[in-house]
Amino acid sequence: MTNIAAGARPAARPMSKEEKKVIFASSLGTVFEWYDFYLYGSLSAVIAVQFFSGVNPTAAFIFALMAFAAGFAVRPFGALVFGRLGDMIGRKYTFLVTILIMGVSTFIVGILPNYATIGIAAPIILIGLRLLQGLALGGEYGGAATYVAEHAPMGKRGAYTAWIQTTATLGLFLSLLIILGCRLSMSTEDFNEWGWRIPFLLSVVLLGISVWIRLMLNESPAFQKMKDEGKTSKAPLTESFGQWKNLKIVLLALFGLVAGQAVVWYTGQFYALFFLTQTLKVDAQPANLMIAAALLIGTPFFVIFGSLSDKIGRKPIIMAGLLIAALTYFPLFKAITHYANPALEEAIASAPVTVVADPNECSFQFNPVGTSKFTSSCDIAKAALVKRGIPYSNVEAPAGTIAQIKIGDTTIDSYTAVPAASTEVNLGHGPAPASNAPAPTAPAATAPAATAPAATPAPGAVDPKAWDTALGEQLTAVGYPAKADPARIDYVMTTVLLTILVIYVTMVYGPIAAMLVELFPTRIRYTSMSLPYHIGNGWFGGFLPTTSFAMVAATGDIYYGLWYPIVIALATFVIGMLFVKDTKDVDINTMD
Repeated sequence: MTNIAAGARPAARPMSKEEKKVIFASSLGTVFEWYDFYLYGSLSAVIAVQFFSGVNPTAAFIFALMAFAAGFAVRPFGALVFGRLGDMIGRKYTFLVTILIMGVSTFIVGILPNYATIGIAAPIILIGLRLLQGLALGGEYGGAATYVAEHAPMGKRGAYTAWIQTTATLGLFLSLLIILGCRLSMSTEDFNEWGWRIPFLLSVVLLGISVWIRLMLNESPAFQKMKDEGKTSKAPLTESFGQWKNLKIVLLALFGLVAGQAVVWYTGQFYALFFLTQTLKVDAQPANLMIAAALLIGTPFFVIFGSLSDKIGRKPIIMAGLLIAALTYFPLFKAITHYANPALEEAIASAPVTVVADPNECSFQFNPVGTSKFTSSCDIAKAALVKRGIPYSNVEAPAGTIAQIKIGDTTIDSYTAVPAASTEVNLGHGPAPASNAPAPTAPAATAPAATAPAATPAPGAVDPKAWDTALGEQLTAVGYPAKADPARIDYVMTTVLLTILVIYVTMVYGPIAAMLVELFPTRIRYTSMSLPYHIGNGWFGGFLPTTSFAMVAATGDIYYGLWYPIVIALATFVIGMLFVKDTKDVDINTMD
């Protein structure tokens, strides 16, 4: 690894036409990544009806979320497959293949016949497309970041690669606008029937532009030089992960950089939206618009912090972002409650809720893909409260006692349920089986499936719907709002707070691409940087909403889920400060 003194850098020059083309072509892949991510996450309820109509509504939603999670699970494997190819045959051709797979898969979702038309083949094909998208995404980011960094002049890698980070948010912003535009331009019935396909079909425009430009690009100079000299790796996986000197850097990249970056990213954008819509009960449209405004304001900071990292270093900015985020999440989210749903804040103070239950029957409701059933009276009581965004305290009850919810002077007994038999898949084309479970609602980004018990009452127990209605009426009677009052939402202050969360994202995410590229030698760079990035963002970040939900359900504190990103961010801060060296002065062209 060769370092170059600051004074030896070449004089700054304007970005060339070729460099602009490289950045634009590479960034479109990241646009695809987040465009598809948000499309599927926000339309999960519609997709559940379209492709899983052979099962009851709750099971359909569960399967839809499983298909969503499949894209996350295979991303690290895509990093291995395409990273290896990128280090052996070249960056250009590999990430041309990834964009084709990703774009075609997204487009096919838009034209895929639903369950009513082709039966069980519909969900099977859909999940297959999700797996292909996840594999392609695993190779896309590493290829794009490596390609741009290897084209960037010395002293400009942070600024150039920051454009990739910028367009990730732009992809999210674009998908949000297209979904809103489609919903506003037609009736709810039309959107649910066929209008939801439009955002997927429009992805072909991004695909066409990206492929056209990428076909005109040249291979990166660093890889071409190494290839001409016959120094390309014959076994990138073995070199990356089978040799301790490189594996050590991979592990440091994951635990000392990417894990913390991932949770700050997901907290600032996806969990913030989840918190607004699921906990504070802000209507989806104003919540999305406030998030969109925050993204629009915060997006330029990706380039600002990326450029600043070329001057003062990548590590100081990333570490500062991790630390500041960890120290301020609690006051920021409490302030969001104050400005977005003041009635909830007032009710929490005037009418605290208590769950009295046998702790032995209270589960940790971690349910990332919706396959677990939580049917004890404690779990049902807690899930019902968390679903409504109601905080509560816990009181231990004698063993074997049915859980109770105390609201002021009123006590509501919970009930024990058994899994509904109707969750089995109906492989025919007949009507879906009847279900006692409530119909699912659209998730915010990666909303957990376990927000209500999918179960039927045990013999002699209360009816779940009647029980749930009675609970809601009692909570309303003491002042807990069913949803945020639009007239009382302070839209300006809420947007300001959301913008602060986005700026934290830009601090940790803006310089990360350049730093990951600079950590590894050219011969194994694509492989080595892709795996920690996708494990960090796909697993540490992707499981944040479901983990946080389980933590809230276990404790009753609507803010307790923030401990997940805080602890990981602080752990990454400590590891990064102690063991990760800054890389801004590394000459990547000399790293074989």
